[in-house]
Amino acid sequence: MNGARKLHRIEFCQVHADSIAGSCLREDAEMGATELSPWSITATNLPEHARNPIHTDDGGRAAGFPGALVAGVTVYAYLCHVPLVAFGAQWVTSGACEVRFRRPVFDNDLVCCEPATVEGDAMICAMTEGNEQPRATLTLLDFDQQVPDLRNGDDLDDIVVHLNDSHGSDYALRAGDELELCTRLGLVHPAVWPDLGNQVMHTQLARGSWVHTRSIIRHHAAVEVGAIATVSSRVVNRFFAHGERAVIDVHIRVGDTVVASLEHEAIIDLTATGG
Repeated sequence: MNGARKLHRIEFCQVHADSIAGSCLREDAEMGATELSPWSITATNLPEHARNPIHTDDGGRAAGFPGALVAGVTVYAYLCHVPLVAFGAQWVTSGACEVRFRRPVFDNDLVCCEPATVEGDAMICAMTEGNEQPRATLTLLDFDQQVPDLRNGDDLDDIVVHLNDSHGSDYALRAGDELELCTRLGLVHPAVWPDLGNQVMHTQLARGSWVHTRSIIRHHAAVEVGAIATVSSRVVNRFFAHGERAVIDVHIRVGDTVVASLEHEAIIDLTATGG
């Protein structure tokens, strides 16, 4: 594959706050393979992430790190730069990926987002200076846009979110990425979806400092800034590994349309041992 990825013909709807827009846009020709290009940025924490102590210097040190960890969803936003440049709005509409946060990224680290091919899969690796192993990886996935059912488990409270400001088009811009694709088109940035998963973790499951570890993220429709979203979540697994972990399935709806779905995992209690 040589770092390339082929996306096929798609049909998508622009979703408004109350209904699906009257017309759908269609890509009539299959897109050819597109080269994924490397990109780098200096990592920074956004002010709202200070609600989790681990994203502050004092909280990071209390958890055994040299300083503040950059939020995983911000690292994800940086990784998204690569497919957004390669595929444009098509990836916002019908892209899917698995992101894994393997090692911390710290405030002011230079993050290099480097495309790679691993066992035939197109992957983007977040690398930092002096470290040979990736801090995080984003693997592009094939999927047919079907919405997976929420698996059996324990329902959490729904949350309702106005998709603007910090949940709008400029998430990555505020974190230092100058790519203006989503703001130019007026579309919600893909990093907002796992950020909403994090909001569920933070408000309903986490105890003290906590760490987002991985997500599978599927885009089912592009969403215009200003829409009202309902986030429905269900705890489908709990286990102990370097603390207590929870896995939640998430559906994000605008009106009756599921616009994004997630499988979202986090260490919700860094001190728990399971003993």
